[in-house]
Amino acid sequence: MANTSTRTLRLLSLLQTHRYWPGEQLADRLGVSVRTLRRDIDRLRELGYPVEAQRGVDGGYQLAAGAALPPLVIDDEEAVALAVGLQAAAESPVEGVAEASVRVLAKVVQVMPARLRRRVEALRAMTVPVDWGTRAGVGVDPDVLTVVALSCRDDERMRFAYTAADGRRSARHVEPHRLVCLNRRWYLVAYDLDRADWRSFRLDRLTAPQGSGARFAPRTLPAADAAEFVRAGLNGVPRPHRVEVLVDAPADHVRARVGRWGTVEPVAAGRCRLLMTADSLDWPAMALGSLGADFEVIGPPGLRTLLVDWSTRFGRAAAAGEAPGEAGEAPGAEEAGEVAGRPE
Repeated sequence: MANTSTRTLRLLSLLQTHRYWPGEQLADRLGVSVRTLRRDIDRLRELGYPVEAQRGVDGGYQLAAGAALPPLVIDDEEAVALAVGLQAAAESPVEGVAEASVRVLAKVVQVMPARLRRRVEALRAMTVPVDWGTRAGVGVDPDVLTVVALSCRDDERMRFAYTAADGRRSARHVEPHRLVCLNRRWYLVAYDLDRADWRSFRLDRLTAPQGSGARFAPRTLPAADAAEFVRAGLNGVPRPHRVEVLVDAPADHVRARVGRWGTVEPVAAGRCRLLMTADSLDWPAMALGSLGADFEVIGPPGLRTLLVDWSTRFGRAAAAGEAPGEAGEAPGAEEAGEVAGRPE
């Protein structure tokens, strides 16, 4: 018979794989008596796992939802799937989820056996991420994210090589504070020990990060939070394109769709102004197309040129695939997207 700790972990794993386990079947899988099973169930409850019991001849156990999330037990396949999924979330961030994805990824990778790390790396290397207008070369190595996230969590000083926007390379020694995902890029907010000042670093320009093993007492950041610190720094950095568009849609609608990439200002009932800055005009064009509303480009002129080029190409593509008799026909309800239950 396995020792108590091992058996408890095995019991937890079994409870997580099925919604309901008959008591005798569960005891048989563990190789213990029903009485021992009851003691192990009580031990799990003491650890915070809400295990519900059903009494009677067909009585059994199931793991219920609790007030807090207790530790989970996962197998090798689940660990690999979890790590790959978290890497995807970190590389293609969703608002409010990206930072949490990196924190969880750091915890998982830290305890993952080498053989599983190799599988995760192989899967990542052979997976092509979806790129929505991001310039080539701005992706962040998940290993860099993991190392930096761990140093932030553990208040551990770290060293890395950094390439500035003008191409100058330097060695940095910092006290990491927080990771921030902003405008489809990752930034590290840290106190630079050599320069005796706070700095933000783009992670795609950061290489070979290493924890020094030296702990530090966290300093007070000179901003409301790390994201605000990064935004303040970016406001002083010129961007190639500043986009201004008037959209024929309510400000709340536009803000819900693309507000995290720009500023939305209401100008009239059902109309608003959208302001964006971008390294490439491709992304603002795609964002505007996703609004499902008419709009007027105030600037820059290059955006108008791009939209004309895109509309010409799209028009050619639509004409090339047009079947005889389709031209000029009014769409039916299904073609117009009016099918009941279809998401807007």
